[in-house]
Amino acid sequence: MKTGTLTIRLDKNLDDLLTKASRQSGKNRSEIAREALRRQLRISQFDALRRRAMPFAEARGYLTDEDVFVDIS
Repeated sequence: MKTGTLTIRLDKNLDDLLTKASRQSGKNRSEIAREALRRQLRISQFDALRRRAMPFAEARGYLTDEDVFVDIS
């Protein structure tokens, strides 16, 4: 598997939070950063898909998440 390297600068507060999360979870800082980046990128993908789908959903009367839940439950 080919891997890449990313170097980022963290402010003191974020660095402290990352270190604390690493200690508490038993994962190294890189693992936590990769998981957070992966999660954020998936959220961004979901949001983009949602924005593309919303006009079609609204045209069919789905204006809120609750509207969808009512029909699927």
